[in-house]
Amino acid sequence: MRMPVAVIESLDHEGRGVARVGGKAVFVEGALLGETVEFETLRVRPTYEQARAVRILHESGLRVVPRCPHSGVCGGCSNLHLDPTAQAAVKQRVMEDAFWHIARLRPEIIYPAISGQAWGYRQRARLGVRKVPARGGVLIGFHEKRSSYIADLSVCPMLPPHVSAMLPRLRALVEGLSIADRVPQVELVMGERRGEPDGFVTVLVFRHLLSFSDADLKRLQVFGEEEGVDVWLQPGQPDTAHPLAGGECALFYSLPEFDVCLTFRPGDFTQVNVHANRLLVRRAMQLLDPCAGERVGDLFCGLGNFTLPVARRGATVVGVEGNAAMVARATKNACANGLDALAVFYAADLFETTGDSFAALGPFDKLLLDPPREGAIAVVKAIELPPRRIVYVSCNPATLARDAAVLVREKGYVLRGAGVANMFAHTSHVETVALFERP
Repeated sequence: MRMPVAVIESLDHEGRGVARVGGKAVFVEGALLGETVEFETLRVRPTYEQARAVRILHESGLRVVPRCPHSGVCGGCSNLHLDPTAQAAVKQRVMEDAFWHIARLRPEIIYPAISGQAWGYRQRARLGVRKVPARGGVLIGFHEKRSSYIADLSVCPMLPPHVSAMLPRLRALVEGLSIADRVPQVELVMGERRGEPDGFVTVLVFRHLLSFSDADLKRLQVFGEEEGVDVWLQPGQPDTAHPLAGGECALFYSLPEFDVCLTFRPGDFTQVNVHANRLLVRRAMQLLDPCAGERVGDLFCGLGNFTLPVARRGATVVGVEGNAAMVARATKNACANGLDALAVFYAADLFETTGDSFAALGPFDKLLLDPPREGAIAVVKAIELPPRRIVYVSCNPATLARDAAVLVREKGYVLRGAGVANMFAHTSHVETVALFERP
């Protein structure tokens, strides 16, 4: 039976090729802009179809051979077939399309894309674990495409090389545990090593639903010693994670340009790509331009990733975060960096922000927003005594565009510029930084 053929006219926000066949939109996995492909339909809906490319009839010059042997099976990456230098341009188009189609806005300036390492960049990763005797025993990896099954990874070029090389031995370790079928996840967390500019600490956090036996604990200890990693155990929620060896391993990452070090625990949110994060913080500070004598708000501040660089520039800064434990660590980070006189932190549910609660924070000259995927709609609607400049860092172009519409049409701001950061190379994840100013 002959497969249907489509000409790819654009790429969507998930990196799929978009074509029109018989008046219906078809989203084709594995297809690139300008290509002619034969495709197999996976799902049919009244106005669109989901499909995957089975043969490339006319190939794009941007197509490359994926470096990962698990490409096509593992769902961790969607753009391994696209030249890395072109990925940022595709994500920029996704950002521009979101601004236009959702908010009918166009940035006055498109900032140059930020790119960090393209390979071996993931300093955080949650690896799923499943014991499936029918498939050979324990599987460790990310979810397969369009599936809840685990793709069994022998290597992963997105992980640091020493972690990628460790995967087969990690699988053998879990397989030998008495509760191998009750270990659903192993989380990788990396931090810098004090006194060594290029040194790092590698932590593996084993989530377990039953208690380990003494023999299990010994196996985990030996594995950690042989592989040079710190083993942590997590019997419950993230705050139950603790080192197998006892004590506390202080992880940290640095922002050398701002002479700042931030300590964190494995369960805390930090960016997966430390090099891209440094460039993102630099861009945010250039756009915000905090100065001595100014009062700046940093909402959804986390550990102080942006708060402390703002304070280092001499501005007084108020950081607000919903997680009280993160607020406590951000406060300690400010003290450890000698910035506690300029940076103060509060815990508050910013998704429930009102005009009164925003006003209670006091007037701000400038504001930085770095919300999760849900965006900051309650905050932007609540803004009173508006700051003259807002820098918005987003991990979801759709909610950024939605919030931008409120800032521009209801609060009187102008969208001066926006640009992407390719924080997650080879994936469809789009990180954006945008600047809004009052005329």
